[in-house]
Amino acid sequence: MIISGEDKRGEVYKMKKELIFLGPPACGKGTQTAKLSEYLNFPHVDTGSLLRAEIKGETEAGKEAKSYIDKGQLVPVELVTKIIKNRLSQDDCKNGYILDGFPRSVEQAEELEKMNAEIDKNIESSFKAIYFDIDTSILVERIVNRRSCPKCGEIYNLAFKAPQKEGLCDKCGTELTQRKDDTREVAQSRFDTYFNETAPLIDYYKNKGVLKTIDANGEISEVWERLLKVVND
Repeated sequence: MIISGEDKRGEVYKMKKELIFLGPPACGKGTQTAKLSEYLNFPHVDTGSLLRAEIKGETEAGKEAKSYIDKGQLVPVELVTKIIKNRLSQDDCKNGYILDGFPRSVEQAEELEKMNAEIDKNIESSFKAIYFDIDTSILVERIVNRRSCPKCGEIYNLAFKAPQKEGLCDKCGTELTQRKDDTREVAQSRFDTYFNETAPLIDYYKNKGVLKTIDANGEISEVWERLLKVVND
């Protein structure tokens, strides 16, 4: 069986597209994920949001996850994998998905490969890991200037994508907020963590022959055009 569907332009595709984005903090993944999700009419599967939804819904998995979080511990990979697999098995993911926040390690990448194999039985699929290559020297400025809307989730940057009205969301008018950890010191710590723990995924997917790299420097529209070329390749 071959799954088919239509993207935002009404063009038909016949192969399930499975996409993940790789790149350091503030490289632009979040902005491009939102645009691509709408463009392809694929769900944006955000690991953090999934966990919060499970906890809020007081599901069995949510209660278990909360027990770890309340103790200040990381949620075990096995539990996160179970939650993600349940989400990727849902009907709205049958034509494709964009996975955000997972995998964050080679171990998690291997788990994702296993779950895709189980879900995609008798389905023709295409998996791509898209790496946002960017000069990290400019990322600190992106982070300290980042603002977000607590209501609709829209992301802004005072240096690159400022709101039309200072301090207010263009979409819903809500007052924008800054994350407490968006400081230079915390940013550097996050970069160190990324390159130590997550960067090895670049080599992992390169060796698998599924890594695609785009230049993430430049305007949002420029990066968007580069992303589309890779996705539609």
